[in-house]
Amino acid sequence: MATTTQRHTGLFLIIVVNLIGVVAFAAPFFSQAQAQTSDVTNVRSGESLLLMLVLMAVCLVVLLAQLGASLNTKSIALMGVLLAVNSVLRLLDLLVPMPGGFSPIFLLIILIGYAYGAQLGFLMGSLTLFASALFTGGVGPWLPFQMFTAGWIGVLAGLLPHRLQRYPHVEVWLLAAFGAVMGMAYGFIINLYFWPFFAGTAEQSWQTGLSLGDSLSRYLVFYGITSAVWDIFRAIGNFVLLMALGPALLRALRRFHARFFTEIVTV
Repeated sequence: MATTTQRHTGLFLIIVVNLIGVVAFAAPFFSQAQAQTSDVTNVRSGESLLLMLVLMAVCLVVLLAQLGASLNTKSIALMGVLLAVNSVLRLLDLLVPMPGGFSPIFLLIILIGYAYGAQLGFLMGSLTLFASALFTGGVGPWLPFQMFTAGWIGVLAGLLPHRLQRYPHVEVWLLAAFGAVMGMAYGFIINLYFWPFFAGTAEQSWQTGLSLGDSLSRYLVFYGITSAVWDIFRAIGNFVLLMALGPALLRALRRFHARFFTEIVTV
């Protein structure tokens, strides 16, 4: 019973923190007056520290809840190794720049979420961005929004249908297509954290009082001009990596799951 309560606690906290993330992204759009500036990197620095502290606290509590419900010391060590590997991959990505927005870190985020579930997918996504930012000096007001978005990718991967496990070729195509979509979605969502403050032309800037349709139209123009081509490279990279490495890594992750993760059944 205790383990069931712990599992539900972790799930509840994940839902709450994700709602906080949605509110953080959306809050500027409900402001009656919005100052626009060319310095878009620091306009949300005041709330970013609080968001980051909330995220890290929730990640810790969820990890502790999972430790009692389905994780043990070996599985925690495995997750730590995978997190370290992903952080190093992002460091290498910065040292040896890839085309556009391509980054290898989404490979493990997607596979962990798919193989180990939405909660661990969220932890893998958010903690990868946090740890790699510490390693690379990428800490800034954008970081909690990157953590939320990467965590959401891990959550969505955990919600993909698993019945296709009996059809490996179909499964890998599903994961690769999902990775391509998430490659575009990551950039599309991230830009929302600063777009309301962006001082650009009238066709691509947000203004108070606009209808949802007009706001979406302007954002699509802004996204198409500033980020779409960049994100296409991320989408292609995710697709290629998941097609090439996904089957072997997924088999390995499932073997680790069978050996290191506990399955508690209550009656």
